[in-house]
Amino acid sequence: MKKLKLFVLLLLGTSLFIGCGKPTTPEQIELPNVSGGYKIVKKFQSPGYSQDVLKKDNLLYMAQGEGGLLIVDVTDPEEPQTLSVTTENVRGYSTKIAMIDSVVYLTAGSFGVSVVNVIDPVEPIPSVENFNVKPAKSLHIMDQYMFTAVSEQGVKVASLNSPNPIYPEVRGTIYTSGYAQGITSTTDSTLLFVACGEMGLSIYDISNFENGYGIYPRVGWSDTPGYAEDVIIRQSDSIAYLACGTAGLQILSYSRTTDTTLAVNIVGSYDGGGYAKELMYANEKIYMTAEMRGLQIIDVADVASPYLIGEVDTEFALGVDADEDYIYVADEDEGLIIISIPD
Repeated sequence: MKKLKLFVLLLLGTSLFIGCGKPTTPEQIELPNVSGGYKIVKKFQSPGYSQDVLKKDNLLYMAQGEGGLLIVDVTDPEEPQTLSVTTENVRGYSTKIAMIDSVVYLTAGSFGVSVVNVIDPVEPIPSVENFNVKPAKSLHIMDQYMFTAVSEQGVKVASLNSPNPIYPEVRGTIYTSGYAQGITSTTDSTLLFVACGEMGLSIYDISNFENGYGIYPRVGWSDTPGYAEDVIIRQSDSIAYLACGTAGLQILSYSRTTDTTLAVNIVGSYDGGGYAKELMYANEKIYMTAEMRGLQIIDVADVASPYLIGEVDTEFALGVDADEDYIYVADEDEGLIIISIPD
């Protein structure tokens, strides 16, 4: 009898445990976590694994892994339309995207950079050969020059003038400490900022540019927690923002102490979980992709006290771009996610 009672109790306990598991009935299943007035208006499944997104006019250009380049018309953000998918001669695994005029550049790791002429977005024309800078991690375009982060090899500088943007010409190399991942520059083209993986942030003086052939000394550096993946700046306030993997958002100030030295210091941070991957800044807000923790919107009006004002749950958020009304997220699993910005 005792054995029978014990069996009944064990069975009851097991059923209660199962009942506390993942909800299965419709009324129990929670909606995706969307907060702060931000609203998903469309999920658009891409043919490939969406990695990065760039908006120009009413078109989105997306790097999508083995799926090459996807171009989507978002004239109506709630009804996006595919214009073209380009895979032939787009070699490797496309991860990051940049653009000048009607030419798109896609990083492809050990395959360098793919170059695609998109003057006709319905029928893009890829270059027959990849631009041979590798392993290409990310891109930044300054005037008519392209900077490519090539991991342990630092940053490659290429001209987009000679003979034309379809055929970049390597001019020089900036050797970095750590593995170069993300790049940006000041609008006056005097400073280059490089997210250097486990070595944090490095800043280089590029004022003596010499058409890309110059020597560019490092004038500032700061170690940061986590792994520095991406960097953007707010030049008016001499502030740099870094996406630092498991350490979330790190905020740094930079100021000149001598003609050849910048003081670089961490002044604030925000860690909302996940893996901080890519950043965009607009209207004193940071839009940050955090892989399995989706999109995080952070108020950075006070850099010493950033705080979360919105969050959108997605499967694996990687790339982000935005305009005045919408945020566009490249999600590896869910494709393109379009999010309305609250008034």
